[in-house]
Amino acid sequence: MQRVLMVCLGNICRSPLAEGILQSKVNPNDVFVDSAGTAAYHVGNKPDERSIAVAAKYKLNIKNQSARKFTVRDFDDFDLIYAMDESNYHNILSLARNANDELKVSMILNEINPNSNQSVPDPYYGGNQGFENVYQMLDEACEIISKKL
Repeated sequence: MQRVLMVCLGNICRSPLAEGILQSKVNPNDVFVDSAGTAAYHVGNKPDERSIAVAAKYKLNIKNQSARKFTVRDFDDFDLIYAMDESNYHNILSLARNANDELKVSMILNEINPNSNQSVPDPYYGGNQGFENVYQMLDEACEIISKKL
């Protein structure tokens, strides 16, 4: 079974959406998807209501997810680790123990535009349109990821 981890800062906006979107595109018997945050601000919390709402608009239920912090053990537990932005990418890599850990980490939007290192914008301080925009970006990236798995 392939194991994929989506990572953003607080694990309440972008990575829960990415988790839910990819889960909807893969066979759960073949692929396990989870999400985490590089900061512990929201550990134990549900996703942001705006992420829950935009997911529900596309018939995805992410409200049972619970935020957790990324740990070194995630390198052992996951085959692929997708960072939502450069800051989180570097935070994840700072915990890598070796080259094998580093090889598991990539920027999620590089699936759409290879080597562009574009960030998924954090919609937390914006309006609902920001969450819609993030959903569309993640949906496109997850479609590509799902075909590779």
